[in-house]
Amino acid sequence: MMMPFEGGLAGTANGTFVLSVVAAALYLPMTARPLSWRRMVAKTAGVALLAVLSFVAGGPWLLTLALALSALGDACLAREGEGAFMAGLASFLGAHLAYAVLFAGAGSADLFADELWRLLVALAMIAFAGLFYRRLRPVLPAGMAVPVAVYVVAILAMGVTALFLPALVVIVGAVLFMASDAILATERFLLAEASAHRRWSRPAVWVLYYAGQLAITLGVLLA
Repeated sequence: MMMPFEGGLAGTANGTFVLSVVAAALYLPMTARPLSWRRMVAKTAGVALLAVLSFVAGGPWLLTLALALSALGDACLAREGEGAFMAGLASFLGAHLAYAVLFAGAGSADLFADELWRLLVALAMIAFAGLFYRRLRPVLPAGMAVPVAVYVVAILAMGVTALFLPALVVIVGAVLFMASDAILATERFLLAEASAHRRWSRPAVWVLYYAGQLAITLGVLLA
């Protein structure tokens, strides 16, 4: 069985990687279940173990921080209430900013300038983010317009700075992360509670989110 890190399945890094994937897979069928402590632990474990993986594999501290903040955000969003949602939003805001600083520091502005497709993807990200926020703005609760706008800017910064890196898997991961957040925002603010679309949106959010985090983690650690 091929493993991404040295030491085989018995290695700490590979063992943590496998546990993370298993935890994420176990949570998938729980996306439609009512909120509970068990569901919260299962949701948090997948990315929390990626943070552990980054640490034991000697990854950049900003990667470990971004993953840890993401896991905290998962725990917050697994609870009900506006306070929990705002705490989750703040945690993921910090994660996106940590990713943006990591990518900008490790990447190359020359690479971004020399390859036209990177600029085109960045422009597509900016256009999508602007149009999506414009669609969300009229339905946002009072007092949330500015926090959501700041969050959109932060995740856009993460996506654009990923384009500075040579590792395509990190760029794919950033795009998947952005897609997951877009579906999550659509589900929370645009879909009716009884909408049939929730049957696919909840698992889609999780699959895209975890796949994005995993791609970013492996892309950075194995670069």
